[in-house]
Amino acid sequence: AVARAAFPRGTLAMRLRDRLGEVFVDEPFAGAFGRRGAPGLPPAVLSLVTVLQFTENLTDRQAAGMAVRAIDWKYALGAELTDTGFDATVLSRFRARLADHGLERVVFDRLLQVCRDQGLVGGGGRARTDSTHVISAVRDRTGPSWRGRVCGRRWRPLRSRPRTGWPARSTSTSWRTATAN
Repeated sequence: AVARAAFPRGTLAMRLRDRLGEVFVDEPFAGAFGRRGAPGLPPAVLSLVTVLQFTENLTDRQAAGMAVRAIDWKYALGAELTDTGFDATVLSRFRARLADHGLERVVFDRLLQVCRDQGLVGGGGRARTDSTHVISAVRDRTGPSWRGRVCGRRWRPLRSRPRTGWPARSTSTSWRTATAN
């Protein structure tokens, strides 16, 4: 009810749950995710987070943050408003387990089939038929090289500005004279 009040027209995350919720179930992952040990997040929830993460171009840390603070994500995940979320490393371990058990295509194939059944995508056109790029794209966004590229992009405008004249506008004459030597 809170998500509907905040977003009366809905969001991508809300539409994923409402129209494509049947894609995100635990059964296809039963072989890779047993019932022994401490209870963790269901594979259905983690697969939905992975899809949302890819569509919004987020790192693992950002996706885990969205699961805590974004009302529409909480709605999509079926989480309570007070839910404290999960550690970002859970997502990389989830993807690794999918790859280890050959299940990286499961969500993609189910999503594609349900979209076809609902008439959201048609046949005969050009479409990507491999989900491996989703897992690798998310992994690549999470690594150190991604952070370097982001930092480089953020600092590039500052580096490209001419250095002459800018201290004169923002500092006093006495400070410039004292620090010139």
